[in-house]
Amino acid sequence: MSVAYSFATAATPTEASLEGIVGLVRADMDRVNALILSRTGSEVTMIPEVAQHLISSGGKRLRPMLTLATGALSGYEGDGTVKLAASVEFMHTATLLHDDVVDDSEMRRGKLAARMLWGNEASVLVGDFLLGQAFRMMIEVGNMRALDILSTAAVVIAEGEVAQLAAAKNIGTDEEAYLAVIRGKTAELFAAACEVGPVLAGRTKEEQAACRAYGMNLGIAFQLVDDALDYGGSQADLGKNVGDDFREGKITLPIVLAVRQGDETERDFWRRCLERGEIGEGDLEQAMGLLVRHGAIAQTVERARAYGAAAKQALDVFPASPAREALLDVVDFCVARVR
Repeated sequence: MSVAYSFATAATPTEASLEGIVGLVRADMDRVNALILSRTGSEVTMIPEVAQHLISSGGKRLRPMLTLATGALSGYEGDGTVKLAASVEFMHTATLLHDDVVDDSEMRRGKLAARMLWGNEASVLVGDFLLGQAFRMMIEVGNMRALDILSTAAVVIAEGEVAQLAAAKNIGTDEEAYLAVIRGKTAELFAAACEVGPVLAGRTKEEQAACRAYGMNLGIAFQLVDDALDYGGSQADLGKNVGDDFREGKITLPIVLAVRQGDETERDFWRRCLERGEIGEGDLEQAMGLLVRHGAIAQTVERARAYGAAAKQALDVFPASPAREALLDVVDFCVARVR
């Protein structure tokens, strides 16, 4: 018995909600994109081939736009946010290259993952090259506090990825442990990307902390929506195959909630599929049916909305401005991917 369940996507409102930040940072993003292109150059021809395969594959560049927008919010007028924005994008791209190897992923942003074309070794090493270039640009900016924030983020992201490995295939993972994982592997880079803008502008500790809180809560909301979409979105929404989290044995929040509310028979099902990897025909549909029965996807979306509200509230310390309005719209964009 198959269970049909899907989200209606709000394509037009979602696209519209990014218009504010895109317009706000358009000129600087042109400079960021040019810098990204120049810094992927290498005499080793495989490096630009692998890097550009992912970088040019249609990502929204949300994280570097956040660095530029929080810089604008803080009144920063120098060139430093351009290099830090490029650094943030390189860090993000490196983690995607590494993640696809760890997860044996076949698709990324609707295209074959780099590992499927060049192999795991090349994907890992090009990811390392991009991290190296990111740190070179941070050094060129010359702000030790910004360097500390982004280098600490690199450590925390790696810790989050390892923590996810430890939690993988363990249906005993609870909500608190799962949220700790996504704070590290996803939200930390959002937080760091947002914090460095006011740092470069020399704004108060309160304002720096506000931008960091905005980014952290936004990042958690973003990941929770991704978790929900994996069981009810489309390949176009995700840029990867629907149900990949299930097939890879990933314990995400919908699973945590469904396991907690299910009976022993259902837990046996989750153990077979996720812990032992014994997935047969119809199991994904059964899993989706259990998630719907317990309201696990809807609860995940509600938690995402709550974190989104917290992100918006964090910006209350700043007066109204086009930059602040654009950042508030980004929250709506992230959450409106499902409705």
